[in-house]
Amino acid sequence: MLHVDETSAGVMGEGYVWVLASLEEVAYFYTPTRAGDTIEAMLKDFSGVLVSDFYAAYDAIECSQQKCLIHFIRDLNEELLKHPYDDELKQLVAAFTVLVKPMVETVERRGLKKRFLGKHRIFVDRFYKRLSSGFGATEAARKIIGRLQKNRNTMFTFLDFDDVPWNNNNAEHAIKAFASLRRVIEGKTTEKSLRDFLVLLSLCETCKYKNVDFLDFLRSGSIDIDDFAKSRWERRLPGSH
Repeated sequence: MLHVDETSAGVMGEGYVWVLASLEEVAYFYTPTRAGDTIEAMLKDFSGVLVSDFYAAYDAIECSQQKCLIHFIRDLNEELLKHPYDDELKQLVAAFTVLVKPMVETVERRGLKKRFLGKHRIFVDRFYKRLSSGFGATEAARKIIGRLQKNRNTMFTFLDFDDVPWNNNNAEHAIKAFASLRRVIEGKTTEKSLRDFLVLLSLCETCKYKNVDFLDFLRSGSIDIDDFAKSRWERRLPGSH
């Protein structure tokens, strides 16, 4: 399972930073453009599940995908604010909420396990059957239905796998770590300096995920975070001194 997100680089000239994050590792990459072929090339051999937002470039990547439902829910809320008197839209949003809420509750109780989440598939199918017969009288409702239909195969992938989340929080959290620095260096650094920093930031964030002290890792001279963490754990075992 892999999370992906991107943001402007904040260096002199054009550029973007992509972040790839798993449950235990983070990696940042600088790219001069936002072109989709960059991320396609990076993930051409990836065979897991890619968790992302709705940026169109991700659609061309040939792997199983899970769209971030939190992003979608935010968009639903924005549409409701824009159209507060649209009853068709309200009914559609309510139906989606009724569909997703039990899934989230299952995750909270049972974790991200397909043997527990799979029971929700039948309700997903029923929901999509309703889309073809209702909710579509207004333009705003039709717009949301179009997105749901277009992304049907990537909205609820997490129900069919173990340990695949329904949101892109990992990548968003990692992007925030970079954004904190970008506010300080924006327009004041070079591409080379940024690339060097992204290597350190990748190590720092991965250390956090693995509960390893970043400075201790740097001082150790080790080049493998897992090996360093294992050696520290072994030294703490009784009789290891």
